[in-house]
Formats: sequence, structure tokens, C-alpha cells
Amino acid sequence: MKHWQRTSDCGTLNINHLGEEIVLNGWVNRSRDHGDLVFIDLRDRTGIVQVVIDAATSPEMIDTARSLRSEFCVSIQGRVRARREGAVNPNLATGEIEVITDHLEVLSTSKTLPFQVSDESAMSQVDETLRVKYRYLDLRRPKMYQMLALRHKVVTLIRDFMNAESFLEVETPIFTKSTPEGARDYLIPYRLNPGYFYALPQSPQQYKQLLMVAGVERYYQIARCFRDEAQRADRQPEFTQLDLEMSFVTQEDILSLIERLITHVVTSVSDKQILSPFPRITWDEALRRYGSDKPDIRFGLELVDISELVRGKGFSVFNNVLANGGEVKALRYPKGSSLSRREVDELATFCKEFGAQAMASIAVNEDGAKSPISKFFEPETMTAILKACEAEVGDLICLVADTPKTVANVLGRLRLEIGNRLGLRDPNKLYFNFITDFPLVQWDETEKRWDAEHHPFTMPREEHLEYFDTDPGKIRAQCYDLVCNGQESGSGSIRIHRPDIQSKVFSLLGISEETQRERFGHILDAFSFGAPPHGGFAPGIDRLIMNLQDEPNIREVMAFPKMGLGYDPMMDAPSAVDAAQMKELGLEVRPHKK
Repeated sequence: MKHWQRTSDCGTLNINHLGEEIVLNGWVNRSRDHGDLVFIDLRDRTGIVQVVIDAATSPEMIDTARSLRSEFCVSIQGRVRARREGAVNPNLATGEIEVITDHLEVLSTSKTLPFQVSDESAMSQVDETLRVKYRYLDLRRPKMYQMLALRHKVVTLIRDFMNAESFLEVETPIFTKSTPEGARDYLIPYRLNPGYFYALPQSPQQYKQLLMVAGVERYYQIARCFRDEAQRADRQPEFTQLDLEMSFVTQEDILSLIERLITHVVTSVSDKQILSPFPRITWDEALRRYGSDKPDIRFGLELVDISELVRGKGFSVFNNVLANGGEVKALRYPKGSSLSRREVDELATFCKEFGAQAMASIAVNEDGAKSPISKFFEPETMTAILKACEAEVGDLICLVADTPKTVANVLGRLRLEIGNRLGLRDPNKLYFNFITDFPLVQWDETEKRWDAEHHPFTMPREEHLEYFDTDPGKIRAQCYDLVCNGQESGSGSIRIHRPDIQSKVFSLLGISEETQRERFGHILDAFSFGAPPHGGFAPGIDRLIMNLQDEPNIREVMAFPKMGLGYDPMMDAPSAVDAAQMKELGLEVRPHKK
């Protein structure tokens, strides 16, 4: 054994190890020179322990000890002893002991760091791009290591659960065919035939369906997925999901499995409150009650439709909206009547930023309702509005009149804003819910065409097949999302397994028969060889870790994330390649026109 090969971990030492001769390896988290004594906080992945170099017993090491700087990598040989009375550190797991050193070796030195990994309190001031550029240093922080450890534990729990449920883990290809799944593909040029391309998978969707045709029946994979789409705090160009598919199942079978899995994982690694069973809300109901298809149900404050209460009354703004197929909805702001005029105006500006023409408000005081719109309504109407909103003295009622889509978007966002202001979005609660019965397709007004709401492989409700030729917007699909605290955490569906229905959906999306054969001939053919009914789901692992760690930024829960626009400052990627590679691939770069 090499003399520096460890025998113990820093963070596992305690009073039970007194007198033991040990070897520790790690990094200098902090050093303190007290003349004849040098104290080192030595850190490895398990934690920190105090190491003492005493000039009286180790004169040959004291100069080396004094030369140590943060993040030097060192090896320590020594003996565990109890700390003297008054020197115990109750904030450290190893705070009752220290290691008196017999031998110290510097394994490698460190330059001055771009930021101090030993000072967690200062990390909020460090530029995130700098942290990602030096991610290998950022990951030395105990907080980041704990995130990696939590992620490992979650994935292990998932694998154990799926294996116990008789699923088979199967790897599917990373190089695949470009097909539309809602986002842009990342393309890979094919060197042997310039002009041809592979695509990186947005998901293993078609492969897992083909595995069902193959008779695998229960498949899962910890799948890496790639989507070239606009980035935001909860989205990265590459991400990880649990991908699963099952044959001969109903929607109920899948939702039950996912609920048991998520409950098992969350309760195994955290003390957060979860609901049981997970509420199930239809897409139409979610928009009606919460203004969102990913509602945060940790608090109430549901939207209230007052269209019929104000229809035909004296307020022309509301009447005009209602006459054109719009609606008027209200949202209660508890204790909001104490807001100043400026603060109420800021709420109205907030609503305008998301598409509202205006926001009206009603303050509920001891002497009744106060509002600029009161003059347009009889007292009975104002009373009915307050009753519908379950208003209490001190509340503020916010009203928006517009198209149903705009009203839902505006009040849904305002609801979350109010929840944030009032502290109603409790991070100790993980309130999962399923959203079901999404529309099969949505109309793209700009392109004048139908687009898939989820993806084109989702099975329509059988009783809605008649609407294909008459009113496709009425078709509801057998698909479902898992939502947690207002964030989509995964989605799935019962899949199409009949080639005639699959072709009909493709045609509705404007995909010609020729293009269907070109892009999807493999799956249409597969469905003609005794394909079983099947369905699946894909919870996002990155987002699950975000929720478990109360982390709003997905980059914080990934080992090596990308920054905005998909840029990796550590590897300086994407980057240009040399002319010879471009020529070999049959490619040339044409600058964007300004």
C-alpha cells in the first residue's frame, strides 16, 4: 500500500476512533497558523476534520504546514485524539475529535482559486458563468457534492423500484432519425453521405413503442434527451428522464404506478409533505380553476367566473368582451385592500405585461365594496360578486375581462404572484397532481394548422374519434402530466397502436401520406404486425431533484450544465471546427444575414 493511501474518511471519524492510527487524503479547506501549532480543516467528500501539526512533536513538518493554502491536495498520517475541553465544535460532525499528525505530504498544490469553495456564504456573489467555467472546483463544495449524492440515491431508488415491478432496462440509440416531437432536433452530419443527418433523440418515444411491439411489455431507461429549444430556469438542452412504457395497460395502471414510485422516492430521501392520493384534475378544469395546466395546489385562491353576474349590466367594457365570446373572472387577494394606490397600479401593470387590456379591482372594507366600477352596477350585483369570490373584509378582488385564453394566462400568473407575496408556496410541501384529458391538438393561428398538444403518438379518446372530420378541437387525448408545485414534472399517454388512427392523426397535422411513409414508415409498418395497446410516462429526474432541494435553477442540480444559448464556458462549446473536418462532412458555413 502506498504511504498516502487512505485508511479513513474525514467526515466519518468520531469519539469511537480515539487512539487509532489513520491515513487521510483530501483538500485543505482552511488553515490557521498559531506559531508552533498549525490547524488544518481537511475536507474530503464525506466531510471535514480538524488536523493538528505540532512543532514540538513534528518539527520537520511545521514549515510544510505553514506553506499550505486553500485547496492544496494533501495526505495526513496521524492519530485520533479528543479535543481539549472548550474546543469541541458542536456544528461539525467530527467536532469532538482531531487528528494529531505524524506525517504530512503535499500531493499537489493549487493556484489561487477564481472563487473560494470553502466559503459557502459568499457563493451567492460569484458570477454563475464563472462557476460553470470552473465547475470541477464548484463541485468540490459540500452542497454540490450532496446534490450529486442525492441524485445518485434517487436514481438508485428508481432502478430498484422498477426492477421490483418486473420492468426491463433497455438502452435505446442516441443516433436516430429526425422526426417532429415539438422542439427542434440537434442534427449530426453523416460523413459517408453528405447531406444526410442523424438526430439526437428528444425522447426515446418511438423506440419504446417499438419495444412494446417487440413484446418486451415493461421497459424503462434512465434516458438522456436533447432538445434545441429556448432555455429558462427549469430547462436545459440536454436532460435526464425516467422513460418507461407498458403493454396491456390502462391510464389508471400507469398513473397508479407513477404515484407509488414518486411517493416511494420522495418519502425515502426527504421529510417533505406530499398529498396522497395525488389529485387528478382535467385540463379544462385546471384552466378554469387555476388559469394554468400546471397548477400549484399548495394554496387555494381559485379563479371565479363572474361573467353571468355582470352580463347585460351597465359596464360596457365587460359587455363588449362577453359579446365577443370572452369572459370575466375574478381573483381574491387576501388582505389586499390595504395596498396603496401605487401598489394596485403595479398589479394592473403586471396583468398588462401578460396580455390583459386592464385590471379592475374591488377593495372590501368594513363599510362595503369600494371600486371605480361600482357606479356601473347595482349594489345587489356587487354583493353577488363578493359572495361568489368568498370575499372577506380586508380583501382585494382583482378582475380581468378578455378572451378565455388571455384571462387564464393573466390571472393564473397573478395567482402565483399573490401566492409568492403572501408566502403561500411552502417549500416544505411537494404537492403532486395529475392533469388529464388534454386536447389532442391545438390550432396555430399564425401557421393556420393543427399542432399536437403533446406529440403525434398520443391516443385520442375513442368516443372522440368522430370529431376528426368535424371539430378536431373537441378531441381529448388519453394523455396526462405530472405537476409539482406549479411545475411540469413529467408527461405520458396511452399511445396509438393502430396504423389507421396513427395515419389519421398525421393527416390532421398536415403530414402528407408520402411524408408519413418517409418519416414514420417504420412505426406504421410495426403497428400492422399485432401491436399491443400500450402507454407510458417520463418523469424528469432533474426537475425532481430541483423540487427535493428547493432549487429554482436546474443548473444547480446537474453536474455539468450549459449556460444561456446552450453555451458551455468550461469546454468553450459549441466551437468552430477546422476546414478539413467541414470539407469531409460536405458542409460549409454561411453567415447569418444581418
